Amino acid sequence: MSQRWNDLLFAHWRVPAATISHFLPEGLQPDTYQGSAWIGIIPLWMDRLSFRGIPSVPGVRSFPELHLRTYVHDQQTNTPGIYNFSVDIGSLLATAAVRFIFRMSCNWAEMRLNQRTEREFSFYSRRLFVSNPVMFNARYRGLGPTRRLAEIRGGSLEYFFTERYCLFTKNHAGQAVRANIHTVASPLEDAEAEIERNDLPAAMGIQVQDQEPVLHYSRRLAVYIWPAELAVPVRRRQRIPVQAMPSN
Repeated sequence: MSQRWNDLLFAHWRVPAATISHFLPEGLQPDTYQGSAWIGIIPLWMDRLSFRGIPSVPGVRSFPELHLRTYVHDQQTNTPGIYNFSVDIGSLLATAAVRFIFRMSCNWAEMRLNQRTEREFSFYSRRLFVSNPVMFNARYRGLGPTRRLAEIRGGSLEYFFTERYCLFTKNHAGQAVRANIHTVASPLEDAEAEIERNDLPAAMGIQVQDQEPVLHYSRRLAVYIWPAELAVPVRRRQRIPVQAMPSN
């Protein structure tokens, strides 16, 4: 499938790796930068959604999304990637399509993304049909391109966040699912944000209130996603030869 993400805020917080390890399915481990794992919250609006071989679905041409993610690697291949804890979607049809095609959990949410100026936005999200409210409310703005971020260098924090070409998630059976991805992005920018409410980490039992997030903004991000597959192949039962069985 292919899609385009627009007017993204990247808000990241440090967390101990042990805090997120037990949320990950078998076969995945947290990636760390300067000794810390990181969680990211990314509000955006999506358009140009297309599934290869499937006609366009009416009513899902443009809608907001909210991602809660971290950064991991596959224990078998050491492949670095993004792991989505949750994806909240402001379209019921898109929510159903993602659940059906990718067999992954996502949440239908009431969402609003309003453009205030060329690079300033307000974003509101509230999950629907949940027992406890899970909300995110923020205003953010991109600060424009800079020479520092025009070319992201290896070893930088921005490189750690962005140079990942594999998307991991967990299917309904709790198994790690992997899809290769390719992205074409606008230059990353520094950003400012006023986050008025952020329930997403606390809904998982992760606390980030005592620290300021690292903030970035991107105007556009074209995303191409290949078919998903199990990250850890299912182990088949093997017959045990008779001669290997213990005798009395």
